[in-house]
Order: sequence, then C-alpha cells, then structure tokens
Amino acid sequence: MRLGNKRLALAAGTLSSALFLALAFRGLQPEQFLNSLRDLDLGWLLLAASVYFLAVVVISLRWQFLLRAVKPVALSALTQLVFIGYMGNNVYPLRAGDALRIILLRRNHQVPLVRSTTIVAIERLFDGCVMLSFVFAGLLIIDVQSSEVSALLRITAPLFALAMLLALLLASKPDLLKRVISLALHPLPARLSAPGARFADEIIAGFAGLRNPAHLIGAVISSFVTWGIEAGAYWLALRALALDLDYAVALLLVGAVNLAGLIPASPGQVGVNEFVVIAILTALEIPLPAATAYAVIVHIIIWLPITVAGFALLVKQGLGWADIGRARDLKSNANPQLDKA
Repeated sequence: MRLGNKRLALAAGTLSSALFLALAFRGLQPEQFLNSLRDLDLGWLLLAASVYFLAVVVISLRWQFLLRAVKPVALSALTQLVFIGYMGNNVYPLRAGDALRIILLRRNHQVPLVRSTTIVAIERLFDGCVMLSFVFAGLLIIDVQSSEVSALLRITAPLFALAMLLALLLASKPDLLKRVISLALHPLPARLSAPGARFADEIIAGFAGLRNPAHLIGAVISSFVTWGIEAGAYWLALRALALDLDYAVALLLVGAVNLAGLIPASPGQVGVNEFVVIAILTALEIPLPAATAYAVIVHIIIWLPITVAGFALLVKQGLGWADIGRARDLKSNANPQLDKA
C-alpha cells in the first residue's frame, strides 16, 4: 500500500476511534467511573488474563489444522507467531500483525506467502461465522434490545454467510477458480498470464485444509472452543467488577465486539470496543459508570498482556518495532515465484 493511502487509512481509523470514544463516554462523570473501579477484584482479573492466553493457544491449534495440508508446523512455533500477530494488530494499523505472522511463517518454515495468506483469510471467515453464532445464541438466551447489535447483524450476517459459502465452493471445486482465472488471463501474453496461473494454483493449495474432513472438523471445533474460552475471560472480567451476568452475556459481548472489528478504527479497535460493550451492558440495565468501567478493563485485559508477550517474542525472533510496519510492504512486494512449494 502506498504511503499516501496508508496515511489516509490511519487518519480515517483515528477519526473513527475518536468518534466512537466520544459516543461511548458521553455523559459520564469521572468520579462515577472511578467509584466503579473501587471494588475491582484483581484475582478475578488475573484469572481472566490467564484464560485469554489459553484462548490464543487454541486459536493457534486452529491455524495448525488449516496448515497441515500445506506443511506441518509445530504448535509451539505457531503459538509464538500468533502472539506476535496479535501484538502487531494491536499496535499498528491495517492488520499488520497478520502480515507479520505470514512473513515469519515463510521465513521460519518456508510456507509460501500466497498459501498462508489464503489460510489466514479462511481463518477470518471462521471467526466471523463463530461470532455470528455467539451473537444469535446470546440474543436467544437473554432479553436485550440493542439497535447497535441489530445493525451489526444486518451488515455482517449476509457478508460472512456469502463469503463462507464461496470459500467452501472453491475448496470443494478447486478447478473452478483455476478455470475462471484462465479465462480472464487468456487474452494476455504468456509473460503476464503465467504468473497469474501460478497465483491461482497457490490460492487453490491454500484451500486444501478445507478439503480434508479431519482438518476441517478440527478447525471448526477449535474455532468454537477458542472463542468460547475468550468469552470465559470476558465473563471473569464481569466477576472482577461484581457484575452478576450470565455467560451468555459474555458470548454476546465477544461476538459483537469482534464483528465490530470490521469498522475502520485505530489499532486495537480503541473506541469501537468500548462503544459496543457499553451499548450492550446499558441495554441490560447496567449503570453507565459500571458499564464503562467494564469496557475499559476488559479491553486492557485483551490488549496489554498479549501485546507485551508478543513484542517480547518478536524481539526473540531478531526483529524490532520497525519490522511491524514493514511486514505488509514485504508481503505485498514478495515475488510469488520465490514461493513455490
């Protein structure tokens, strides 16, 4: 992405976050917010942070299932890259963390870029479908009327449903994409059409994990387990603030917050997360100060520990802060011919 486009995207995300922060915190008195933090139970909070780390390990297992058809990689190695990826997404715009873990996967384990990028895109589809199921489950179990959640469902449900159907179609009919691209490339000279054909082959190879029943079932189960564990972290954070709400509320919060990740915002979804959490909790008649305190605390839990751990692992990989921003450019500029399996 060009420098001008990067700056424009960063400015748009920053403005979006500022707007959502203003909406989330409107009408809140600082002393009320501080009073809501007075009885914070640090024991529950530390447990919530620990449970969140467990969720990251399980999501690494999901990545391993989808990668097995391309190349087996040890879970411990993938977990480190996922930590680094989370850190990158938390501190740098345009989901640079995903690009960073793709680059490191190629550097450390020789997995072709296009294949691993396809797998990461598939992971995002799994996440979106799981989030939708969590939101629907939460709405079935608890009585909450939220215009914000309804708007999210109207936008995201058709989007993820169609995208997942397309992914499964391409996985089950690997020659379909190849034929479509071949037809599009047919008028071009060989020097241009040949790289396009290789690119199509690499994408098809990335879908291989969906064509293996065992790998697909493992990816689906681990997707639900990992986000269910993260919902457990959200529920423990509710306990830390003595908010007596069911686990179904945590499912709804996790689903809605992550679906809202489609909204352009600053790194870490600052502002958007708080707005969504506060909207749901106030719809459940939780007082605004307590809802705001929870929104801030739970965001810190899912942001700070993983960011610190991810940066430490990045340094262990021999990289530094500047490499996070360079990762997306490195991925964009990579020569597909170097990525043959």
